Amino acid sequence: MTTEPRPPMSKADYVYSVLLEEIRTARIPGGTALRAGALAKRLGVSVTPVREALRRLEKDRLISYEAHHGATVVDLGDDALEEFYGLRAVVEGLGARLAAARVTAEDLAWLRELHAAMARDAAEGRLDRLAEQSRHFHLRIADIGGPAFLGQHARAVRNSFPVPPGVSLWLDAGQAARQLDAHERILAALEAGDGPAAERLMIDHVRQAGEHRRGSGPVAG
Repeated sequence: MTTEPRPPMSKADYVYSVLLEEIRTARIPGGTALRAGALAKRLGVSVTPVREALRRLEKDRLISYEAHHGATVVDLGDDALEEFYGLRAVVEGLGARLAAARVTAEDLAWLRELHAAMARDAAEGRLDRLAEQSRHFHLRIADIGGPAFLGQHARAVRNSFPVPPGVSLWLDAGQAARQLDAHERILAALEAGDGPAAERLMIDHVRQAGEHRRGSGPVAG
């Protein structure tokens, strides 16, 4: 049985959230078979909520069903990787452009505080914290720019392609410095209310991450 705390949600939501996080971070890698009975035992629930969660993950295109094999985590290749970063660039770029017109002083303070925390962690060698902090930074901007739909779509895109934490580009000190500089320039554009510049900077930032990942092999991120 898992030791993870159970949030106040339905059992199906709980199973879905656990599996989504494990697939998103590649703790369950592509090609892994998912057995409902074994998952139910591990997560301390019946088979019914597991099956419901698996149906949701199939709808998200994170798992597939094959005859005689059951549910399997989708194993995505280079073409999917290129599409993933291209789609992220479009969605998050649009989010940044819209956010420049909607960002509040409170929003900017939150983003600045997170950016400062990332800079401190980078300076003190705590590089393992940066990938998740960067995720929050990007999604907060998408939420500001598109609270009705765009933030949700940005999350769906990011969840669609696993990035193992142990191979994140943020673990490279030189890459971390370049990424933080890009965040600083995006923040400056948001603060100036310059939507076109914020969009261009975000697109370039995401594409650079994609180029690094493609150049580092199929498991780099």
